Amino acid sequence: MIMSGEPRCYLVIRIKGSVKARKEHLDTLRMLNLTRANWATIVPKSPSYEGMLKKVEHLITWGEPNLKTVKTLLRKIEVIGDGRLGELGDEFLKKLGFNSLEELAEKIYSGELALSKLKDKGIRPYARLHPPKGGFKGTIKKHVSAGGEYGYRGDRINELFVRMAGV
Repeated sequence: MIMSGEPRCYLVIRIKGSVKARKEHLDTLRMLNLTRANWATIVPKSPSYEGMLKKVEHLITWGEPNLKTVKTLLRKIEVIGDGRLGELGDEFLKKLGFNSLEELAEKIYSGELALSKLKDKGIRPYARLHPPKGGFKGTIKKHVSAGGEYGYRGDRINELFVRMAGV
């Protein structure tokens, strides 16, 4: 297991809605489990996912999360069961075969496990977030490199996530 070092996953946050979006972009977002604005997910670093991210980069922002961010995101993920939503608790994690939330976070962080693979086990592959506290710092109509908000932002994704998660 990798405790620290290079993350082998991306934290992806959808920042724009569906108005005026092309059908192929909406299909790609559905494959990424990001069907609404202000939803976040974690995807492994792979050429196929990177191609999907590039295709819809004007609707999302992404970067490499740290382990603390992955744990916080997992705490915000809901579990579907018994007809109601619940939190990802210790008893549910034991049923999945994990000893703790930290163990699950490390497996996702190191790229050994994809969040979307847990969908059939009753874990939603996304977390719902609030709009960022204090608003976006730039416009969502421009790329990060041009002073905007969408596109690849590296490890600065953690700052945006903290403002959106309310932690």
